[in-house]
Amino acid sequence: MTKKFYLPLLVVVLAVLTSCSSKMGELSSDYFTVTPQVLEAVGGKVPATINGKFPEKYFNKKAIVEVTPVLRWEGGEVKGQSAVFQGEKVEGNDQTISYKMGGSYTMKTVFDYVPEMAKSELYLEFSATVGKKTILIPAVKVADGVISTAEMVEETLNTTAPAPGNDAFQRIIKEKKDAQIMFLIQQANVRASELKVAKDFQAEIKDVNDAVNKKITNVEISAYASPDGGVELNTGLAERRQDNTEKVIAKNLKKDKIDVDVDATYTAQDWEGFKELVSKSNIQDKELILRVLSMYQDPAQREQEIKNISSVYKTLADEILPQLRRSRLTLNYEIIGKSDDELSSLAASDPNQLTLEELLYAATLTNDPAKQEAIYTAATKKDANDYRAYNNLGKLAYQAGDFSKAESYFKKAASLKDAPEVNMNLGLIALHKGDKAAAETYFGKAAGAEGLNAALGNLYIAQGQYDKAVNAFGDTKSNSAALAQILTKDYNKAKTTLSAIDNPDAYTDYLMAVLGARTNNTSLVTESLKKAVAKDATLAKKAAADLEFAKYFTNADFMSIIK
Repeated sequence: MTKKFYLPLLVVVLAVLTSCSSKMGELSSDYFTVTPQVLEAVGGKVPATINGKFPEKYFNKKAIVEVTPVLRWEGGEVKGQSAVFQGEKVEGNDQTISYKMGGSYTMKTVFDYVPEMAKSELYLEFSATVGKKTILIPAVKVADGVISTAEMVEETLNTTAPAPGNDAFQRIIKEKKDAQIMFLIQQANVRASELKVAKDFQAEIKDVNDAVNKKITNVEISAYASPDGGVELNTGLAERRQDNTEKVIAKNLKKDKIDVDVDATYTAQDWEGFKELVSKSNIQDKELILRVLSMYQDPAQREQEIKNISSVYKTLADEILPQLRRSRLTLNYEIIGKSDDELSSLAASDPNQLTLEELLYAATLTNDPAKQEAIYTAATKKDANDYRAYNNLGKLAYQAGDFSKAESYFKKAASLKDAPEVNMNLGLIALHKGDKAAAETYFGKAAGAEGLNAALGNLYIAQGQYDKAVNAFGDTKSNSAALAQILTKDYNKAKTTLSAIDNPDAYTDYLMAVLGARTNNTSLVTESLKKAVAKDATLAKKAAADLEFAKYFTNADFMSIIK
């Protein structure tokens, strides 16, 4: 809302700039308004729009007046862009103000925000000349400032978790071992040479069965006949191959006293196997054969059409078809990894016994940062070329507030791999440094990183794009998400978000106090601020200068908290 400021302002300009006098007087604040009436930081900038009016019979026809907005605070000030106005008899290109009618004007200015501006005031300074005479006019206060709630993104950013380099640990890994028993054309007996294959396969079964960290799921037998010879012949042939193979496997299992499930099937005409072998071969007219398979579905017609390609049929009979007369043996089993207790114990006592993935996983089994750091350090020694342990060491340093150390680890990780999570984390570091352009570049290379939307939400707050920030955070329950909601004036949602944060800190309570101030809830202000100051005493000084609480500066309860 725009409000007139009845301040001793620019009327100073021309009580004396009449056509017959060079004496200057103070302008009344009645002629000026500032929007917003209390300045506010937005995306690292403090914008202001000043609307002024020179009254009738005020502006000397020979006068030149320079008006400069100045934001002042204890120990410093910064000047904005000046505007120059001229009387009717001045030759120049500046805005001309009529002596008789007066004139209105608008000035826009933007200051780069610094924290000291939280308790500051906006003045207008004037410099007037009439002919060769220079007249200095007293500066006039036109606004208070600056509400700096948006700049709290620097503090709320601390609770935005960096992206982890996740482990690929699997406690149960599914494995299999394969073998093939081959048959002669139109035969189903298991030859002596193939019994050795079955014996070697049985040895694999025994090794897995005897291993303490392995468990057999089942044994599969898949028997086949090649596509030549007709469906009826091949059906019986494939079925007998299945039965004979199953008997051999059952005999071997019984001998070793191993009880496992054996699942047996047969395929009368192995057209899929035929197609696969032809596709991988270099035989003449390969594409023609494959085209026949796609054109005809009837087995008998397929076989006849392929036999009609006489130039290659002998090659098929010699090289492809014999490979399809088989029983495929498959041992399916699981490798069972160490328990969580075993991993935690070894990670602490003898990390060299663990693989890299086991170490990275073991670090997730504890919430003790010191233990996690020790495990990740051991992981860097296990594989110095893997970026994830360095990234996660950086994550620990970041969460401890040591951003310099975190940046060093993240850069080491980046030197090993340009990974999305590393880019996201370097983007968070850039935001902490106030380098929004670098942060945006890093986030642009972080697609897929865990927590990227929250990181982008913080960037959008820093850029002053509050609606985009709210959308990026979604249903995230964090200080930063609540800050975005406050800045878009969605106070109900902000309160819900702050109330749902798992581990509320001092800034959670401080934001709740800001929310109370904006919704005229005095008890919420004092109760929340009291909690915030109890957790972080420095927030008392911040609250004392925070214009969010301006109307509470005379409230006894509020003042007792910030003493």
